[in-house]
Amino acid sequence: MPDPLEPGSCGPEALRTPLATARVLIAGLGVTGRAVGAVLQGRVASVLTVDAHADADVHDGAALDWRAIDLVVVSPGWHPDAPLLVAAQEHGVPVWSEVELAWHLRVPSDTTGRPAPWVAVTGTNGKTTTVEMLDSILTADGRSSRAVGNVGRPLVEAAVDPSLDVLALELSSYQLHHTYSMSALAAAVLNVAPDHLDWHGSMGAYAAAKGRVYARVQIACVYPVGDELVTGLVTEADVVEGARAVGFTAGAPGRGELGLVEDVLVDRAFHLPEDHPQRHTSAAELATLADLAHLAGPDGQVPRHTVLDALAAAALARAAGASARAVRDGLRAFTTGRHRIEQVGVAGGVRYVDDSKATNAHAAQASLQAFAAGSVVWVAGGLAKGARFEDLVAAVRDRLRAVVLIGVDHHELSEALARHAPQIPVVEVDPGETETVMTRAVDSARGLAHAGDTVLLAPASASMDQFRSYADRGDAFARAVRDVVDAASADAR
Repeated sequence: MPDPLEPGSCGPEALRTPLATARVLIAGLGVTGRAVGAVLQGRVASVLTVDAHADADVHDGAALDWRAIDLVVVSPGWHPDAPLLVAAQEHGVPVWSEVELAWHLRVPSDTTGRPAPWVAVTGTNGKTTTVEMLDSILTADGRSSRAVGNVGRPLVEAAVDPSLDVLALELSSYQLHHTYSMSALAAAVLNVAPDHLDWHGSMGAYAAAKGRVYARVQIACVYPVGDELVTGLVTEADVVEGARAVGFTAGAPGRGELGLVEDVLVDRAFHLPEDHPQRHTSAAELATLADLAHLAGPDGQVPRHTVLDALAAAALARAAGASARAVRDGLRAFTTGRHRIEQVGVAGGVRYVDDSKATNAHAAQASLQAFAAGSVVWVAGGLAKGARFEDLVAAVRDRLRAVVLIGVDHHELSEALARHAPQIPVVEVDPGETETVMTRAVDSARGLAHAGDTVLLAPASASMDQFRSYADRGDAFARAVRDVVDAASADAR
């Protein structure tokens, strides 16, 4: 299809010169910025970096000569109203995400002779699980696949790797905001719940950023059945002619959907050609809940959100041509990454579980609801990102024995607990000593837990107030738990 950003095309995102002769400014020198800089060497006329980091070429964007810049590639997280990006807009310099740049830099695959197709996943929660399931299925189908983007290897590196013949791509709303040309083979929005509202400004703007993943989709827009917001994003998407909407549901699937019949994951969307006379009266068996048994929650059951992630991954993989057997084998082979409902220790009959990746209310609710009533000492709090927690607390208060609040921005959580769960004991950990915050939180939680309980880190908030990342926060929790386990073992001796 035509590239809307080729030189000579219209729009503020269009380059005024071919990319090979462009003078590129990289905004941000984190993991993304460094990967972009390495890939662009020798592929563009010049590369300049701007960041407060000591290694950057420029530390003050106000000193830039915009006449010598043709393109800004911005790292995720830079707010659209950042002075540097506003200045770029005022000077008519396009601003691209790493995703946009990677789309323009794609190289032919050694296997097919064509650029590897992209199969994209976004959503407030479940992105990483779904994209890693998708990668596992594509690998089981014999593809040279890689999970990239907001997880694993930077996308811009994978886009120029000819050994790959398909990319399973996780995208955040930040990455999608400055993405204009991507044409995914298939794409899914798993869900949209309040998150990053401090960055986007409103729920509508946040949802619109997520919806950009559907633009120019070639085969299938995958969506959760019954979700009116996401269904609206599909309806509004400008897709390639012939692309269709494919739903997934934890119930029995209708025509053109994937779903669950008793304990069987079935496909009624890709099972037969569209003109086959039995298409509407048949389905293909993909897998069973037994194939997901290794992902069961504390009650021994596969959580509903895990089943939905598996169905979304299966729909995307089937859109990319994967066999039914590959879906089964890929789901069997899939294992969750760290910091996602990961048990990190047991002491005194109390389990300690790290779900640091539950960085918003929607994810924390799913995590908490996997446990028995009255059995959780919940460790929560952090950077709220403009979110509110009224609905979360109302939904999970029956699961709670007590709550330990961390972070410099836990007041919204504290107030929601006071309003909707006033009977639940709450301990607020002083954020002043960041280095010891998790040790003090775990010590407090241990004092509140009874044998048979679970101390659950599911913060419902981002980590950047006191930790480098959600992984750093989870690691701190695990270290503190190890100290508790070691002390309990010493006492037992």
